[in-house]
Amino acid sequence: MAFRVNEMKHRRKFLHLAAGIAALPVVSNIARAQTYPWRPVRIIVGFTAGSATDITARLFAQKLNEAWNVPVTVENIPGAGGSVGAERVAKSAPDRRSARREPL
Repeated sequence: MAFRVNEMKHRRKFLHLAAGIAALPVVSNIARAQTYPWRPVRIIVGFTAGSATDITARLFAQKLNEAWNVPVTVENIPGAGGSVGAERVAKSAPDRRSARREPL
């Protein structure tokens, strides 16, 4: 009976070790996801400074800056009802650091 209990302890220890090894890639991906973004982020507003869209974008930027500890800037690019700003975002580098804020 003592041999059986000792064998079960080893099997349990092995299964815990195997589960930990299997979970390691998942945990490392979660840790890497929590560090994003690591470079400055910009929010492009297609309207003039002082507009309601600009004010809400600046409030979002402030909260994101506090949450991410990464500089989040708001860039106003007015013209053509927001189309110029949308074009700037579309032509920006595909590094997921530029976002467009449009009115609701």
